[in-house]
Amino acid sequence: MTTISSAGVGSGLNIESIVTALMSVEKQPLTNLEKRQTSYESKISALGTLKAALSSLQTAAKALTPASTQTATAAFSGFKATLADSTIATATTSSAAVAGTYSVEVGALATNQRLALGKTYDAGAAVLDFGSDSSRTLTLTKGSTAVDITLDSSQNTLAGVRNAINNASAGVSATIVTDTSGKQNLLLTATDGGTANAVSISGTATFIDPANPGSPIAASSAFNQTQAATDASVKIQGISIATSGNKITDAIDGVTLDLTKTGTTNLTVTRDNTDLKGKLETFVNAYNSLNSSIKSLGAYNSATKTAAALNGDSTLRSVQSQVRTALTSVPADLASNPLKTLSDIGISFQPDGSLKLDSTKFEKAASTNFSATANVIGAFGNTLKTTTTDLLATNGVIASRSDGLSSSVKALDRQMEAMENRLTIIEKNYRARFTSLDTTMTSMSTTSSYLNQQLTLLSNMATNN
Repeated sequence: MTTISSAGVGSGLNIESIVTALMSVEKQPLTNLEKRQTSYESKISALGTLKAALSSLQTAAKALTPASTQTATAAFSGFKATLADSTIATATTSSAAVAGTYSVEVGALATNQRLALGKTYDAGAAVLDFGSDSSRTLTLTKGSTAVDITLDSSQNTLAGVRNAINNASAGVSATIVTDTSGKQNLLLTATDGGTANAVSISGTATFIDPANPGSPIAASSAFNQTQAATDASVKIQGISIATSGNKITDAIDGVTLDLTKTGTTNLTVTRDNTDLKGKLETFVNAYNSLNSSIKSLGAYNSATKTAAALNGDSTLRSVQSQVRTALTSVPADLASNPLKTLSDIGISFQPDGSLKLDSTKFEKAASTNFSATANVIGAFGNTLKTTTTDLLATNGVIASRSDGLSSSVKALDRQMEAMENRLTIIEKNYRARFTSLDTTMTSMSTTSSYLNQQLTLLSNMATNN
């Protein structure tokens, strides 16, 4: 707003002080609006903090919710496989594994098929005969899968053919070897061992015979097999099993073996709850973080008589109530389950409202009845996922409250702008009035001085006479 620092100079009237005092009163409604706006903005920020904490709990709850096609037992089952002699094989497990001990006897490892061109060539020499064609096809077939590799004149060297084969992902890898005389050959090796992974070669490609260039060699007869593919020989619990390569996937439920050498060993499969326990700890931590945020956002300091941004806010109370209800009410899915509450599996409320996971109680519940334990986790996980998703929805209580506050902030912006314009006019009027008064008072002061001078002059004249 415009100020006139010289106002009141003529009369001695302190116009600046008067206008400032009057405007401080006029501005009080604007100050109140600014305070309300600051309060609303603080609440919006606090709701953002609440939303973030609730979102973390939602993520943790989703990790404890089985897929619609899974049972809780299948979703949360974890197993660990250990081989007495880890040099014979490595083992991985899935949720379909069954705890137990199995004897494993590897009589022979699967071998990879190997092929070599029947002819050798000088480095960089042309190796393909295209005839009158601009390109030819080399076809590699594994089982019922055929991959056609198109070769043109830019690939007419062993290096070009090698690169084309390796780029095709056709089940073989190609490499060039150079003999003592500098001649080069192309070797092919099946990427996986076993008869099922052997490849056959065909196609329209023909290879030049350096000794008889006029009689090119068809792709189907250009390569010689230097090592045949063979299957592994394996017995599980004394029973011979069918193999395809050195990866055994269907001999033991839920266990995959990667064979590395021959020999006999024992495989032990045990339940492993490490991953599930980690998910539960993440869930507990997420809830405790939310609980802490709710306390902080709704706090009141009686000593300083200061309230937090969401003290007494119905949205905060609603979130707290709904989450607490989801954690304490027994889901309908658990009506016939031997275990029914989170406390039954070691998760319980503490005096301060936080959650705590009792690892010993959890392990006991899981080892005694894993399916019942998994059902509790899955049911409460699903309930919390639904509750948090509803609270965080675009039409949920947090979004609705935030939208309402945002609308209020915008409305206050408009009111404040109008009020500031009004205050500018009021201040202008005040200054005009007091400036006019200043002028009048200055004029009256001048007249008074003149009259005093005249009276003094007349008095002096009378005295002299």
